[in-house]
Amino acid sequence: MRPLPFNDDRHLQAHQFLVDEAYLLDAQEYDAWLDTLTDDIRYLMPVRVTTAVGAGFDTSPGMAHFDEDKYSLTRRVARLRTEHAWTEDPPSRLRHYITNVRTFAGEDADHLIVESAELLFRSRGDRNEAALVSCGRRDMLRRCNDRLKLARRTIMVDESVLRMQNLAVFL
Repeated sequence: MRPLPFNDDRHLQAHQFLVDEAYLLDAQEYDAWLDTLTDDIRYLMPVRVTTAVGAGFDTSPGMAHFDEDKYSLTRRVARLRTEHAWTEDPPSRLRHYITNVRTFAGEDADHLIVESAELLFRSRGDRNEAALVSCGRRDMLRRCNDRLKLARRTIMVDESVLRMQNLAVFL
């Protein structure tokens, strides 16, 4: 399957969606971010494993860091507002860098498939080392009432062992 040209309006709209989403996540405007998700969102981050060449897999079957829907994502956001969200008190400083965006026509005119690379910089407090997470993402965007929304996201981290204290962030 060939990606859409970079000057195709669908690619430009998909790229704009990802940039706007990164802004919302960096600013920790999570209610606005939840509004960019479809009601049937699936947000998945499989556990990566290191295997021999030719093994035929690089994720642990049935295991995921995240395998969430709109309800669970909404609950995570709600928890961040409580005194029980000690992993984010004080809040992290985040920067989502989105690059290598390629857009593909979807199953119909209302769907786009978007591949991107992401580098997340996260700083917490004054004493902890900053953390980086590098990953590839495969998204399905759906046009809903004249705007794009995220319907599916699969996140493939580039490391088998995550070097981050916790995963209280969205990628």
